[in-house]
Amino acid sequence: MKNISVIGAGTMGNGIAHVFAQHGYTVNLIDISQEALDRGLLTIEKNLDRLLVKERITAALKTATLGNINTFTSITEGVETADLVVEAATENESLKLDIFRQLDKAAPKKALLASNTSSISITRIASVTQRPEQVIGMHFMNPVPMMKLVEVIRGYTTADQTTSTVMELSKKLQKVPVAVNDYPGFVANRILMPMLNEAIETLYNGVAGVAEIDTVMKLGMAHPMGPLQLADFIGLDVCLSILKVMYDGFKNPKYAPCPLLVNMVQAGKLGLKSGMGFYDYSGHKKAEKVAAQFQ
Repeated sequence: MKNISVIGAGTMGNGIAHVFAQHGYTVNLIDISQEALDRGLLTIEKNLDRLLVKERITAALKTATLGNINTFTSITEGVETADLVVEAATENESLKLDIFRQLDKAAPKKALLASNTSSISITRIASVTQRPEQVIGMHFMNPVPMMKLVEVIRGYTTADQTTSTVMELSKKLQKVPVAVNDYPGFVANRILMPMLNEAIETLYNGVAGVAEIDTVMKLGMAHPMGPLQLADFIGLDVCLSILKVMYDGFKNPKYAPCPLLVNMVQAGKLGLKSGMGFYDYSGHKKAEKVAAQFQ
């Protein structure tokens, strides 16, 4: 397994492409927007430069990593030689289902199809393909080059061989894979999102302010980042989407999104990426500084 195709050149997609390319895999990075591809490559180069400054990689490895990445604006062309396709598009079920229908037709019959989804059912995604036993979840954590965990989500029909192949592949990327079953939110977000939502509820109910809530969790619970700042970093729209998937999946009111979160997303206050969330990131350099803490 040497040829990897990655769908989506955004934050997660370019991070996944970076990690595979750095470990010697040939990567086809695919996005419908050439501008997004250019931004993705620039981000990869900047992240490699950070690693180079910290002496975690050599200049030769940086050059080799960038040389391992090809870009495409066509799914058909980008996956025709793939051994594995990792979809990292927006967390939208209908979009992902459409992508997997295309992948099933365009990718080689032997290719494994993985989704980086953080909450959407792998079984549901697999159901639109003719190879459900070869469909799996491969949920990387952000920022991908730094975070060790990969949730490997096994759908109802995912084959044992598919699971073992992806587990071993993750280890070759120097990641720590954890196998989980296909239920809303999997493990990471089933635990994380209710915590973030409760922090938002605490603010909504006037118990304490933004900085105070984050300070309690950082100093009292030894979290590296407060829950409200973390929600900003993830993206408030992403948090809302995941909570909706969990609420719809379990029909349990404990997963219902806080009204404050709903209102902020509707108002376009999405966190770091929009320049405003629970914190103000409107100064571009300040926003970059916050993001750089996790590079």
